Amino acid sequence: MRHLLSAADLTHDDITSLLNVAEEMHEVQRRPIKKIPALRGRTIVNIFFEDSTRTRSSFEIAGKWMSADTINVSAKGSSVSKGESLRDTMMTLDAMGVDCFVIRHNSSGAVAQAAGWVNAHVVNAGDGQHEHPTQALLDAYTMRQHFRDAKVADTFRGKRIAIVGDLLHSRVVRSNVLLQRTLGGLVTLVAPPTLMPTGVEHWGVATTHDFDSVLADADVVMMLRVQRERMSGGFFPTAREYAHEYGLTAQRLAHLKPSAAILHPGPMNRGVEISSEAADAASSRVLNQVSAGVAVRMSVLYHLLGGEGAA
Repeated sequence: MRHLLSAADLTHDDITSLLNVAEEMHEVQRRPIKKIPALRGRTIVNIFFEDSTRTRSSFEIAGKWMSADTINVSAKGSSVSKGESLRDTMMTLDAMGVDCFVIRHNSSGAVAQAAGWVNAHVVNAGDGQHEHPTQALLDAYTMRQHFRDAKVADTFRGKRIAIVGDLLHSRVVRSNVLLQRTLGGLVTLVAPPTLMPTGVEHWGVATTHDFDSVLADADVVMMLRVQRERMSGGFFPTAREYAHEYGLTAQRLAHLKPSAAILHPGPMNRGVEISSEAADAASSRVLNQVSAGVAVRMSVLYHLLGGEGAA
């Protein structure tokens, strides 16, 4: 792996290797002293042009637990806020001898463009409404662990995965669709017509506007946040009506099969796309996703930086 820019870049073997190494990294998380020397001497810069809590923190922890020198740079207070271009910012930091950039940007395609300007490895931590490949990987890791706990086959082939909510503004959904296409999962996208992405009919997945029709057969229900900060118009009448039609309510929770898992990439809007009953249910794997995020990102960084030349 040179970079991780898109879930489409990963083969089935790549994904399997990343998830298997993440299992080993998860063991590190459980140790009293969470430190291994795998990336000693390496320098990782997390450069975020958008606000983030989970992704930024988990990448920072992942690098530090593997003994890398981890530096955080935000757009606010940097040369970017003074008018410097993305290209000049990236090339300046690259000239300092950085080994890896973890980049989040509010423009789709910006991270892939930045990867062409630098010698360092680049990880896409979310670019606009395009992709978020490490989120899809940690979702897959969480699903696989859930399948094992539920005593069902831990392969993805044939598993039914419903992704529900604001699909139009979500980068998570695109990466999950691409990853599950490689793994063999059967994805159904559920949203009101106004929140279905343009061209979704060419994605190779099922779509529906009827959430209730997919509940009984779903092995995984992934709820996506309503991203009001990215909305410029009335995509639905009110939050209450959205919750009634597309929220994972206590009533809908009762229609899921016992072995089904509930996922949400966070942050959650309780009472809108997910009820407190569903978020806190025994089948909820939301906190497992957060825990998996560190392990998966450790695995990604190890695959990029832990080869020849690493300490």
